[in-house]
Amino acid sequence: MSKSGHQPRAGGLKSEQAVIGMVSLGCPKALVDSERILTRLRAEGYGISPDYAGADAVIVNTCGFLDTAKAESLQAIGEALRENGKVIVTGCLGANPEYITGRHPKVLAVTGPHQYEQVLDAVHMAVPPIPDPFIQLMPSTGVKLTPRHYAYLKISEGCNHKCRFCIIPDMRGRLLSRPGHAIMREAEKLVESGVREILVISQDTGAYGLDRKHDHGIWKGENLRSHIVDLARALGEVGAWIRLHYVYPYPHVRDLVSIMADSKSGLLPYLDIPFQHAHPETLRRMARPAAGTKALDEISKWRRTCPNLAIRSTFIVGYPGETEEEFETLLDWLQDAQLDRIGCFKYENVEGARANAMPNHVPEEVKRERRERFMQKAQAISAGKLAKKVGTVQEVIVDEIDGDGIATCRTKADAPEIDGCLFIDSNTDDLKPGDILQVKIDEANEYDLWGQRLDASCGAPFTDIPASR
Repeated sequence: MSKSGHQPRAGGLKSEQAVIGMVSLGCPKALVDSERILTRLRAEGYGISPDYAGADAVIVNTCGFLDTAKAESLQAIGEALRENGKVIVTGCLGANPEYITGRHPKVLAVTGPHQYEQVLDAVHMAVPPIPDPFIQLMPSTGVKLTPRHYAYLKISEGCNHKCRFCIIPDMRGRLLSRPGHAIMREAEKLVESGVREILVISQDTGAYGLDRKHDHGIWKGENLRSHIVDLARALGEVGAWIRLHYVYPYPHVRDLVSIMADSKSGLLPYLDIPFQHAHPETLRRMARPAAGTKALDEISKWRRTCPNLAIRSTFIVGYPGETEEEFETLLDWLQDAQLDRIGCFKYENVEGARANAMPNHVPEEVKRERRERFMQKAQAISAGKLAKKVGTVQEVIVDEIDGDGIATCRTKADAPEIDGCLFIDSNTDDLKPGDILQVKIDEANEYDLWGQRLDASCGAPFTDIPASR
């Protein structure tokens, strides 16, 4: 078993199978890459081990965006080498193989992000598969690393933006959108397997189909344009909660919000939009495709269309050249915007990013102080927003039930792992992960809610979840 929590993820295995472990780090997009690799391996007859000792080799899918993420990846590689010895490295940090082999020369192979074939080749070299034609090894949805009731659905790779602090286009290339019918087929399979919430991800979700010139395809006899508005509308009909992540504030977001305003659409009233900052000069230095004042106007329009819209965003403080005036503008913007969920990062140099060479880098102690002030503002806004929910009825999805019978749930305004939770501490005996029910809110703090269930029909409005996935 992993000693630091980087535990290879489980799947079925047989003692005579060749067995692989997986350590998946980084963002949900990297998690989907890990799932694709494991799915391919399962299709070839490999077992998946839940621990180092049971694995013939271990794949470490790394993150290489920030220095802290690089350090975590190097630590995970070192741990896998100590605990297992046969290690294949892939992911964003793998785009710079010398960086990895300089610290860990004993790794068997290093590949970059979404280089699935190279990863499989490395596995074949390290641990040849043992074919077993008599056993069905792979579920129709592939191997998933999330709980069975929600799953990430990646609709594209890469990004066309050239933000100065980011190296994603260098690591993952320009935008490359999947065909709409392939996305819809995967979504339907997920729902058939018991998934009740699909989290749509990419580097730039709102730009979906731009590289395809928004061409038209066919899905179930109907025309389907490769545009995020058309795709979101179609996904909303598969019978699960649909949650959009990483959406830039493009003009057509208004059309998405109009769909969200229809409670029967399946598209949750939730937008994850990385605004990053609010001051026009800071945004200009970042080379961001947005402006703070225009963003406030758009937010106001969205909320007029969909009053219960939840907006989450992340911001960078201490970007090179950020003055106290620019930072104060950001704080004032937060107060005006009243976002529902807010995250913040201190600026860090990223190897290969153009921002590294910019003048007037902000001292570390100033960045730290600004982040503290930012989070104080964000916490106060969150507390005020959640306090207004006390006494309301919210539809929630159950994530887990602990040994004391306390149910951890999420409202439609909360994505897993990054947003808040809703807790139910009574009348939970018949609940299970994936149940959807009505809850009356009776308490709130800065980030979380507490409530009491109102209904006994946990399956409504969706069909029963299959017994296995």
